[in-house]
Amino acid sequence: MHDHHLTHFVGQRYLNLESFKRDGTPVQTPVWFAEEHGVLYVYTLANAGKVKRIRRHPRIRIAPCTMRGKLIGPWVEAEATIVDATTAAHGHALLRQKYGWLKGIGDLFSRLLHRERVVIAIPFPA
Repeated sequence: MHDHHLTHFVGQRYLNLESFKRDGTPVQTPVWFAEEHGVLYVYTLANAGKVKRIRRHPRIRIAPCTMRGKLIGPWVEAEATIVDATTAAHGHALLRQKYGWLKGIGDLFSRLLHRERVVIAIPFPA
């Protein structure tokens, strides 16, 4: 991880992604993430509220957290993007590499239940 903001995420398993409703109300969600070359990758269901909020307003905040969302590091301002299929496949591969069989089980259930997923990229300057 290159950017000094990303040092807070080294060795962490979860990040709290804070996106914003139309009225500006923040919504926090703990999620898995993987990093490569200063970009954090997160996946979620395509119809999730955070996806709708990010499409409308890409400015977010992220912070390292526990599985239940308890913050264990400072908030960092960022901008999120819903990526194309090729980049999404790469993001999923990075997440599988980090989370192993747990990610594999999630992938299997998503396929069986026909749940569309998207990958969110959160880039940081090098």
